[in-house]
Amino acid sequence: MLIRPFTPHDLARLVELTIDTFRPYFEESFRPAVGDVIFTNQHGDWRGDYRTQVAELHVPGEHKHVAVAEVDGDIAGYVAWSVDPARRNGGISHLAVAAGQRRTGAGRELCEHAFAAMRTAGAEVVEIGTGGDAFHAPARSLYESLGCTPFPVTYYYREL
Repeated sequence: MLIRPFTPHDLARLVELTIDTFRPYFEESFRPAVGDVIFTNQHGDWRGDYRTQVAELHVPGEHKHVAVAEVDGDIAGYVAWSVDPARRNGGISHLAVAAGQRRTGAGRELCEHAFAAMRTAGAEVVEIGTGGDAFHAPARSLYESLGCTPFPVTYYYREL
C-alpha cells in the first residue's frame, strides 16, 4: 500500500468513496432511527454536504491535510486531519476505506500516517470522533486498538 499526499486529481474519487462509505449509515442507520422529518432536517442533502466538505479538506495553509492510500494504482482510502499549532492539538475529521480494502489494515495505516504528520507539526493530542451505532462499531474498534480513549457523547433528536 502506498500512502501519498492528496492531489486535486483525487477529488472526484474521494467524494465518490466518501458517499459510498457513509451511504449505509445515512440510509440504513440514521434515517430509520430518527424518521424522515429529522433525517431531512439534519442530513437531507448528505451527498451534497460531502461534495462540499471533501473539497475543503486539503488546505495546507490552514493546517488541513489529506493523505490517500493506493493499492495497485487504485484509491483504497483516505484520511483527513488538521492541526491547531497553538493548542498543539490535532484531529482526524474523515477516514474512508473502500469496501474491498476494509479489514486489511488500510484504516490503521492511514491513521498512523496522520498521527505521524500531526506529531511532526507539533501536535501532542489527537481527537477522532465516530458514532455509537452499529455502523460505526468497526471505527470504534480501530480507534481503541490505536490507543484512543473513548468518551461517550449522546445526541438526542425529536420532531417538534
